[in-house]
Amino acid sequence: MGTFTKILLASICVAFIAVKWSAPSFNPESLRGARVLVTGASTGIGEQMAYHYARFGAQLVITARREKVLQQVAEKCLSLGAQKALYIAADMGSESDPERVVDFAREKLGGLDYLILNHIGPSPFSMWEGNVEHVRWLMKVNFFSYVQMAWKALDSLEQSKGSLVIVSSLLGKIPSPFVVPYTSTKFAVNGFFGALYHELAMRKSNVSISICTLGLIDTDSAMEKVRGVTDVPAYPATDAALNIIITGATRQPELFYPWFTHIVNLSKDWIPSATSYIIQNSYKYNP
Repeated sequence: MGTFTKILLASICVAFIAVKWSAPSFNPESLRGARVLVTGASTGIGEQMAYHYARFGAQLVITARREKVLQQVAEKCLSLGAQKALYIAADMGSESDPERVVDFAREKLGGLDYLILNHIGPSPFSMWEGNVEHVRWLMKVNFFSYVQMAWKALDSLEQSKGSLVIVSSLLGKIPSPFVVPYTSTKFAVNGFFGALYHELAMRKSNVSISICTLGLIDTDSAMEKVRGVTDVPAYPATDAALNIIITGATRQPELFYPWFTHIVNLSKDWIPSATSYIIQNSYKYNP
């Protein structure tokens, strides 16, 4: 390993430790009674976030497409200690459902302290073959509904000095094969809410924005897609969910989970050719 590489790696580690040490401490009591809306909460990371919030004693509204599954999650949330656990089934690809969900949460909870945007639409894990309609639909679910819900909730979050938490992906920062439609939507999410973060800061808004960049998480849907295609390690959904919650509660602008995703993100600008080589050789492709 060359001297420059050693210095570079040491600098990255020092910067990472400094950021971790300077991060605000998390007070679990701050979430007791907090009014929280979590999208995509019937399974995966969203479901785990709902359970964590329940343990902290929050008031919850959860949403996803499957009403029966939502009912089961809400019942478990109540058993874990949630002060309230309400649900509303919704299709985020529709024109009206995203705003309807926010209206429901504001009415039932009397306002909002946290809006957690986590839902995604299903998309194939394969080479893109020109399905423009699917890209258009997925952009509606994964991006435009986020914009709709954020705008609808902004006044309520302003009044409560609340937090807007965006669940994104490393694939929204580094383009990768087999996920052309998905990565496009996540790049859009990162760009929109990254710019909105600056605008709210310039206005001295009470609302914080946290953008959470995740690596591969061991949800059932993700594992099913990547099985036999890549050996990239997957990390636990429950741990990812807790890190997302803490990031929002402490009003940090960014989360990288697991931690090395931050280094991977930096590498695309520092050593782009090596990063491209690693990406292309991390997947098995049989034409």
